[in-house]
Amino acid sequence: MKRKAPFANLHPDRVLNCVEQALGRDFQNICRPHSSYINRVFEVQDHQGDFFVAKFYRPGRWSEAALVEEHDFVNQCAGQEIPVVPSLQLANGTWIERYDDMFFTLSAKCGGRIVDEYTEEQLLELGRLIGRVHLVGQSDGAANRPVIHPLRNTSNQIRFITELKIIHPQLEKEFLTIAETIIETIAPCFNESEFIRIHGDCHMANLIHRPGESFYLIDFDDMAVGPPVQDLWMLLPGELDESGYELELLLEGYETFKPFNRGSLKLIEPLRAMRYLHYISWCGWQYVEDGQTMISDSFGSYEYWQKEIGDLKDQLNVIREKVVC
Repeated sequence: MKRKAPFANLHPDRVLNCVEQALGRDFQNICRPHSSYINRVFEVQDHQGDFFVAKFYRPGRWSEAALVEEHDFVNQCAGQEIPVVPSLQLANGTWIERYDDMFFTLSAKCGGRIVDEYTEEQLLELGRLIGRVHLVGQSDGAANRPVIHPLRNTSNQIRFITELKIIHPQLEKEFLTIAETIIETIAPCFNESEFIRIHGDCHMANLIHRPGESFYLIDFDDMAVGPPVQDLWMLLPGELDESGYELELLLEGYETFKPFNRGSLKLIEPLRAMRYLHYISWCGWQYVEDGQTMISDSFGSYEYWQKEIGDLKDQLNVIREKVVC
């Protein structure tokens, strides 16, 4: 069922040709690939010694309209002097160019390091950063981006998993039953939630620290419309009942710029369950797309699906014990 590798023809010469045409100037013969699961990312250098990052989006994943909304959001944040990495305006007057059936963008290189454990001051800083991003996020919509709601993107992901025919036949009924039960259980929790433009995938790997400056929020590839708490819970060091102090620091920083609905904290465990299903869908996409992305060696096996079903059952029990919708 695997399809032709979508980036098979994207070799260094073509990357450099795309970059030179997009920016309207020559570059050095340097093209270093960066690690990226979904897309393809390369570092290039012009003759003035400046480094740039070229990002080629996986074909078929996003429409052009959806990519425009991503970069509009990032540019609006940059316009408010929020530390993000906006794409460069290209020779065609936009931020997005096309090569064959894929879109690509260019940005200035922004170095930094990932912080494995946050200090109190850093948690306050991260809260302020996300609060500022959400203040921009609530100012406009994004009709072509995913909506983080059980009856929207999670239902679509379950349908996608089923259509891929990757579920082990002996466990398909059990998987679909637990997945649908989770959706039915958690959907009412979202009835009164605020839905705004958010980063969507805000975890440690998408926050880089530049000494003497601040944290930069990077990679808005999963930008979505969803509840603000989605951009906070993955930064916690553990379960909610073990991370109260860290959460309060994040929210203290956040509320410097934007009020936060404490009632939405009940969405954390439902969102965790949705994340499990999101990841299964993500792995399935890689598996049928080209088989080149690193996923579990046991993916698709009876043991794999047995474990995923067990994890989903455990998470449903947590939701039933701790969440009141």
